[in-house]
Amino acid sequence: MTNPSVDPQKLEKLAEVAVRVGLQLQKGQDLVMTAPIAALPLVRLITKHAYMAGAGLVSTFYADEEATLARYRHAPDESFDRATDWLYEGMAKAYANGAARLAIAGDNPMLLSGEDPAKVARANKANSTAYKPALEKIANFDINWNIVSYPNPSWARQVFPNDPENVAVEKLANAIFAASRVDVADPVAAWAAHNANLAKRSAWLNGERFSALHFKGPGTDLTVGLADGHEWHGGASTAKNGITCNPNIPTEEVFTTPHALRVEGHVSSTKPLSHQGTLIDDIQVRFEGGRIVEAKASKGEAVLNKVLDTDEGARRLGEVALVPHSSPISASGILFYNTLFDENASCHIALGQCYSKCFLDGANLSPEQIRAQGGNESLIHIDWMIGSDKVDIDGIRADGSRLAVMRAGEWA
Repeated sequence: MTNPSVDPQKLEKLAEVAVRVGLQLQKGQDLVMTAPIAALPLVRLITKHAYMAGAGLVSTFYADEEATLARYRHAPDESFDRATDWLYEGMAKAYANGAARLAIAGDNPMLLSGEDPAKVARANKANSTAYKPALEKIANFDINWNIVSYPNPSWARQVFPNDPENVAVEKLANAIFAASRVDVADPVAAWAAHNANLAKRSAWLNGERFSALHFKGPGTDLTVGLADGHEWHGGASTAKNGITCNPNIPTEEVFTTPHALRVEGHVSSTKPLSHQGTLIDDIQVRFEGGRIVEAKASKGEAVLNKVLDTDEGARRLGEVALVPHSSPISASGILFYNTLFDENASCHIALGQCYSKCFLDGANLSPEQIRAQGGNESLIHIDWMIGSDKVDIDGIRADGSRLAVMRAGEWA
C-alpha cells in the first residue's frame, strides 16, 4: 500500500529509472536488493520493472528499525561483535555469478543516536569486516549497482521536524523525485543529458592531469595530492562486466582517487554527517603525510574517533569529489541527513577505501599496483562535505603552476 503522501506516478518513474538508468539491468541477470521495510511500495515497483526488463531472479533483504533497536536494548553484549557473515558471503557469491546490486536508502538517520556509541562502533566494525567480500565487488565495479531513496516517514520527520508526518513525507518525496530527475516528462532522456554534462567535466579534469587540488576557505587549508595515474569519473560508469550504470541516483559529482600519503593541512566540514544513526557535526581534522593526526567534532566526536580507529586506512582518503554549490540539491536548501543527497550538495572527501575504477586502466590493475600508485585500502568508505560558496579550489600541476578550478563554490 503506497503512502498517500507519495505521488504514485513519480514513484513508478523512480522504479523505472532505477532499473533502466541506475542498473541498466540485462536480460537474465539476477538482482540482489536491500531496503528498509517502509520502502515496500518502491521495492514492489522495482521488482516489477526488473522482471519486465528480463531479470532472472530478484531477491530482497529488508531492514526493520524496531528490530534494530530491539538488538541494542535487549541483546547480550557479545552480540555486538558479530555480523551475518553467511549472508554477505552469499551476496558476494551472487555478485561473482553476475548479479546486480540495488540498495534503497531511507533509514531514520538518528535511529541509534540514543544508543551506546561503543556498541554502535563495535557493531559497525563487525558488519564492515563481514561485508568486505561483497563490498569489494561493488567498490571495484565488478558489477552494475545503484542506490535510490524512498521517503521513509521516520526519515521525513528528521528532515522536516516542524511539519505533520504526512506533510513531511510529501515534502521529502517531492525533493527525492526532483533530485532524481523523475519529476519531468522523460526522466531517461533527462539522465542522458545530465550524464553527458558530467562526462564533459570529467574529460576536462582528465585532460589537465593535476597532481593535487588545494581547498581554501573558512577553517580549511587543505592540499589533496592525487593518486598516480588517477582518472576522474562522474555520472554513468561502465562496470567490469561491461554494463554502463548510474551507481548513485541522484548524482551531481565528478570524483577521483587521492594519493593516500599526500594529503596535508586542515579541513572543516560544511554540513553534518549522518553516520549509522549518529549525527557528527562541525568535523575538524588535520592531515600530516596523508593521515589524520587530529580530529574534533562538536557533536558525535566519540563516534568519529571510533570510525577513525576502524583500521589503518580509515584515517586516510579514498575519494575526493567536486560538486558546484549551485547543484539542484544544494539549491533546494534541504539538509537531508543522508549522504547520498548531502554529498551531492557540496564538494566532499571520503575516508577509507578508494575506487579502483578511478585509475587509468583500473580494471586491469592488481590491488598491489593500486596501492603503489597511492590508492587507499580500508573496511570503510565514508563521505563528508567540505564545500560551500566560500571555498575556492585550485588545481596544482606537476611543475607547481596553478589553475582555478572552482571559485566561491562554482566551476571557474
